[in-house]
Amino acid sequence: MTSSTPTDIAKSRIDQLSQELNAHNHRYYVENNPIISDTEFDLLLKELEALENEFPQFADSNSPTKRVGGDITDKFEKVAHKRPMLSLSNSYNREEIAEWAERLYKSVDTDIEFVMELKYDGVAISLHYEDGKFMRGITRGDGSVGEDVSSNIRTIRSIPLQLKGNYPASFEIRGEIFLPKKVFTQLNEERAAAGEELYANPRNTASGTLKQQDSKEVAKRKLDCYLYYVLGENLPYNDHFQSVEHAADWGFKVPSSKDRLIEKANSVDGVMNYIEYWDKHRHDLPFEIDGVVIKVNKFALWDELGMTAKSPRWAIAYKFKAETVSTKLNKITYQVGRTGAITPVANLQPVQLAGTTVKRASLHNADQIEKLDIREGDTVLVEKGGEIIPKVVGVVTEQRDMFSTPHQYITKCPECGTELIRKEGEAQHYCPNDATCPPQIKGRMEHFISRKAMNIEGLGTETISGLFEKGLIKNPADIYDLQYDQLLGLEFQVGDELLGDLKKRSLQAKSVTNMLEGIQLSKQIPFERVLFALGIRFVGETVAKKLAKHFKNIDAIEAATNEQLLEADEIGEKIASSIQDYFSLEENRTIIRRLKDAGLQFHVDESQSGPTSEKLKGLTFVVSGVFQNFSRDSIKESIESHGGKISGSISSKTSYVLAGDDMGPSKRKKAEDLGVKIITEEEYLHLVTNDK
Repeated sequence: MTSSTPTDIAKSRIDQLSQELNAHNHRYYVENNPIISDTEFDLLLKELEALENEFPQFADSNSPTKRVGGDITDKFEKVAHKRPMLSLSNSYNREEIAEWAERLYKSVDTDIEFVMELKYDGVAISLHYEDGKFMRGITRGDGSVGEDVSSNIRTIRSIPLQLKGNYPASFEIRGEIFLPKKVFTQLNEERAAAGEELYANPRNTASGTLKQQDSKEVAKRKLDCYLYYVLGENLPYNDHFQSVEHAADWGFKVPSSKDRLIEKANSVDGVMNYIEYWDKHRHDLPFEIDGVVIKVNKFALWDELGMTAKSPRWAIAYKFKAETVSTKLNKITYQVGRTGAITPVANLQPVQLAGTTVKRASLHNADQIEKLDIREGDTVLVEKGGEIIPKVVGVVTEQRDMFSTPHQYITKCPECGTELIRKEGEAQHYCPNDATCPPQIKGRMEHFISRKAMNIEGLGTETISGLFEKGLIKNPADIYDLQYDQLLGLEFQVGDELLGDLKKRSLQAKSVTNMLEGIQLSKQIPFERVLFALGIRFVGETVAKKLAKHFKNIDAIEAATNEQLLEADEIGEKIASSIQDYFSLEENRTIIRRLKDAGLQFHVDESQSGPTSEKLKGLTFVVSGVFQNFSRDSIKESIESHGGKISGSISSKTSYVLAGDDMGPSKRKKAEDLGVKIITEEEYLHLVTNDK
């Protein structure tokens, strides 16, 4: 009998841990019935991660460790759907549902059983599985062609990467990815504390999250998913309701009939009872819905009824009406944003809407006010269709005071008195006084301290506002001059004046200590984030990283000519011009000098960022597919560590396409058409290990 080698033991333990973690993951995120603590789960995950790092040949592309993200995607590959992802026809009342049902009865001349499901307000997704393993996740796109977002899909804990039970060998399952209300609220609370603009609604936030290039950031968002439509050959059932039940047995999170998330009916009355129930109770759900989907249950009837060019005849969506209430518009006021954009706001008589008390609503811009002829004192109609800030959608003119006059939009900034401008083709007015207009000054400092920039703990939006009002800070450099004695006991107002919830806040010893410690710790923030924190127009996180990598320090960026800026990766004319405009102002150069003196990082730490060799210097790689010995993220890191450059798309400047398993056919064809050499993982390893 042969003894097990360390390699055999490692492989066995990796397999065992993967199975255990997949089971625990399903119990927690799908069944909501965990049997171990978060700490115990994390310990198992860390053990698996350590083993995979030591024995990368055994690391599976669907390992539980992929749930935390790590892949960086420059561009999502376009993929044609095997079966079109068609949209549904919409209906808005009982009559339209009855007419649809009547057309079905005439077409098939038999009794019809209906299945009703919730219409999730999220992002449609198509998931592909082979032999029980997750292979690919594709967005709807235009219905014919979507985008491969597999690396981000793997971070969604309610989506199984390895199936259980008696599943088909090959199939596709479709559903909806969404952001739970609780998570959405937490995200906006964090953004408010960091002085960042709030997300508008969960649907748009889920969509934007799914297109994030860094899957680690996607993992932090805690997206969720319900799956409800199985497609494939020789599936083990003959109706839609059974297909959903079977999918649950394989490990998928599907709508449950016990919670009335899915239900059957034999008549239009039964369909409408379900619709009326959820129209009344939709706000009790932990996620957003905007209607109900009704489908014919029997698959045989799907084939008989067929499809139109745009939608299936065997299904229809019922859209809930956006909730609307009427209330009095007491006053129109104006807000000034960080960029100087002016937003008119309706201050309302408080009214209940969609489960919350509404006191304010957006009026968008001058054109909207003029179009609806909105006036102070009017009774207005307010709607909240999934948005954070409700909007005024109409005026009850019958209740208007006969002596009221049309509203005159302001011509000067309400904060600094500067004459407003309106650029051609833009809807909003702007205050051009970015030098001394208080909201713009405060906005730049709020951006500077935000989580993705300097991330200064203990210093939030309200404190920035209070310190500004007290005259203690007027620009980011002033933050580093703050002293304990200045801050202790300092009083300022917090809250929203328009909402009438202003209150005094006094800085206590612990708050002051935490703030000053946070300020000191921020001096260790790397150069790329300091550059982003400066708030140079068009220099976002990605551009800041590219500039830092290319120029290495702030002095080189300041001294760069337009031509030299354009030589940096992904820097175009608009960005180059904005950078030069920023450094042309003496006040900006002064702030940077003061920040340097305070000890902030204005150069790249070469000891941490330099390549380990220059074997790939001057070579540009495009990485595609799944690899045996590397994750996509680690193979990119390997290329850069040897002096190579990563590109997200193939061009005539590409040196090699590094191809793993499941490389996209469109990328392969483009490489062949351009004559770009395609190399395997083994050939890549030969490149970096060869001493020539």
